[in-house]
Amino acid sequence: MRIGPRKLLLLAALAAVVAGAGGYLWTDLNRNGPGSGFVSGNGRIEATEFDIASKLGGRVRDIQVEEGDVVAAGQVLAHMQVQTLEAQRDEARARHAQAIVGIGSAEAQVNVRENERDAAIALVAQRESEVDAARRRLKRSETLVQEGAASAQEVDDDRARVLGAQAALAATRAQVQAAKAGVLAARAQVSAARSMVTAAEATVARIDADIDDSALVAPRDGRVQYRIAEMGEVVGPGGKVLSLVDLSDVYMTFFLPEVVAGRLAQGAEVHVVLDAAPEYVLPARVSFVASAAQFTPKTVETASERQKLMFRVKARIDRDLLRKHLAHVKTGLPGVAWVKLDPAAEWPDGLALKVP
Repeated sequence: MRIGPRKLLLLAALAAVVAGAGGYLWTDLNRNGPGSGFVSGNGRIEATEFDIASKLGGRVRDIQVEEGDVVAAGQVLAHMQVQTLEAQRDEARARHAQAIVGIGSAEAQVNVRENERDAAIALVAQRESEVDAARRRLKRSETLVQEGAASAQEVDDDRARVLGAQAALAATRAQVQAAKAGVLAARAQVSAARSMVTAAEATVARIDADIDDSALVAPRDGRVQYRIAEMGEVVGPGGKVLSLVDLSDVYMTFFLPEVVAGRLAQGAEVHVVLDAAPEYVLPARVSFVASAAQFTPKTVETASERQKLMFRVKARIDRDLLRKHLAHVKTGLPGVAWVKLDPAAEWPDGLALKVP
């Protein structure tokens, strides 16, 4: 539908009247104030800022967003090159496979050592039988010598056989102990091989995590403020790639005198009026009051105000309202925060809530 020139003039005049009325109410409030139950402070709209940074140093492969783009939590914003990490993962996987083969080899060695131990134990039994037989023969020879039926040489030979059998038995028992030690050593090699497998698996998992982290993801909803790095640039560990601002977490920082800050309660009601849109009054709540006084910043115009010790106060703007108007939220806008100190006080008409 086409609007005629006269209607356009009428609409423009109406808008001027509304803006003029808002400006008049705002000027009147600045001049006369809403009463002793209220206090105000100058400040600027700010928001929670956060950076998207690379966990490891490397080259930026791509950046998928531009300045001003609104992003959602979990959205991939950029990628780092991962060729080196992929090569390290391949190497770790090869070591993992090698360690698995090492387990089989170590277990085979355990079987060999156990067989050697069992053979040595069986040989001990044989040597014990030989010692027993040599002792019996020696005893018979000694009897025959006493009867004159055998010579002393035969007794000496039988005694030498006993000593030889005993020495062979002692050597075989030593072999058993050595075989048992070999079994323990082989089992230790199995444990070491299994530990190498576990270590290789952990290395692969760590590298996989680093590869996953090479995709830079938005931790929360926000708007891209700056592209700090560009595609192809090399950044160090923790190097910043993007700077974002969470426009659902917006607040105004202002300063109040100590006599007022002492009466201010957490969660106190605040109405915010921006210089750029005095016709709107935005709802907020006190979210922070400094525990220590400080000088006010230099942005305060008068020297007398700068000489006072002030407390920093933050008023957080209603999140639901911000989510409805994310496209229009801007930081850095100056304005005034009006705080209600007296719970029984009524907001004047010029400071009654009026949202877009």
